[in-house]
Amino acid sequence: MRFRIFEDFLSLVFPKTCCLCKRSLFDFENVLCRWCTANLPVANYHLRPQYNDLSVKITGLTKTNLVFAFLRFTKKGESQKLLHQLKYRNRPEIGVELGKIYGQILLQHGFQDWDQITPVPLHPAKQKRRGYNQSEQFAIGLGQSLEIPVRNDLERIHFTETQTKKSRLQRLDNVADVFRTKDGHRLKGKRVLLVDDVMTTGATLSTCANVLWNCEAETVDLAVLAAGKN
Repeated sequence: MRFRIFEDFLSLVFPKTCCLCKRSLFDFENVLCRWCTANLPVANYHLRPQYNDLSVKITGLTKTNLVFAFLRFTKKGESQKLLHQLKYRNRPEIGVELGKIYGQILLQHGFQDWDQITPVPLHPAKQKRRGYNQSEQFAIGLGQSLEIPVRNDLERIHFTETQTKKSRLQRLDNVADVFRTKDGHRLKGKRVLLVDDVMTTGATLSTCANVLWNCEAETVDLAVLAAGKN
């Protein structure tokens, strides 16, 4: 009872607000208000996951069956605002909440046939500095909705420069030989959903997917929080 009173007091002094519109949240809302949730720039890759502009990007880089993206990325748009808070404003709960929302969408369209969800890893130094891996937070939310375990079977063994201003070929070169598996033999025969926060050229995801394929995974599908068409 005392704890509940304390929570109510904190909510009055420091009310929870929507991370987009900054309106105070009701008790039944979490991170995003109902209006902002309903107006997220949802991409419809779950309607055509086997052949879309994202799968075309990775053609020749890796093989995969399904490629998903939750949000359409636009500069200065809502997706960029969410990603900025998730990555740079210490808001890991945004990744979890968006993962839960997208997991429900995938579930409604019959996508649940994976043995595990595996996030693209950060370098340990970068993760220590940030405090968490934003891709893992998205994966955790997906796992909660889909009831699929999240396994960190990949690790990043080299620190790489930012990919932001690099060309497609430079990005591929930047992530070559960067990733490996911690326990590769257990991936044999597994159906893996590989998860990252953003897909631009597909270089990072393709490199990670190839590591999983080399461990004889049965399938490797891809899902990202946001992707643009450029």
